[in-house]
Amino acid sequence: MMPESLILATLFDILMGGIIAVGWGILFNTPRQVLLVAALLGGLGHSVRFLLLEAAGAPLVLATLAGTVLIGFLGILFARKVDTPPVIFTMPACITMIPGMYAYHTMLGFIKMAGSDITVQDPSLVSQTAQYFVITISLLFTLSIGITIGSLLFRKKTAREIRLNLLNWPF
Repeated sequence: MMPESLILATLFDILMGGIIAVGWGILFNTPRQVLLVAALLGGLGHSVRFLLLEAAGAPLVLATLAGTVLIGFLGILFARKVDTPPVIFTMPACITMIPGMYAYHTMLGFIKMAGSDITVQDPSLVSQTAQYFVITISLLFTLSIGITIGSLLFRKKTAREIRLNLLNWPF
């Protein structure tokens, strides 16, 4: 891709990622004052994924992980700035990277395999469906790992400092 078209495509990707994040934020009842943060995180995270896929030729799972880690880290920073839990805007931002096409092909393959003799007519159906299934699961795990890395690294209390109030145990 030419540099000018890559810049325009990236700006378009930021815009579309932001719009999708705002839409999901509205659906999840995200407060209006932080919808802009969700849009910014969604656009930036998806554009990192886009740039790694298009410009660097990175694998899909690695590019998705990089985008969600960025969303997770920036979500922690913005959460402290706007005094809101980070999940309020990181979840709508990460939904822009859900592997819808791969999940669709996985389900379609499972439905076709449930038919009577389709695997005899198309022997590659099982391997294609398994491949789509593995990609779908990998991307979903990547989304959850990427979001939680930031909160795991920057949480305020360690596990030892958290006291269990259950039965007033001293530890």
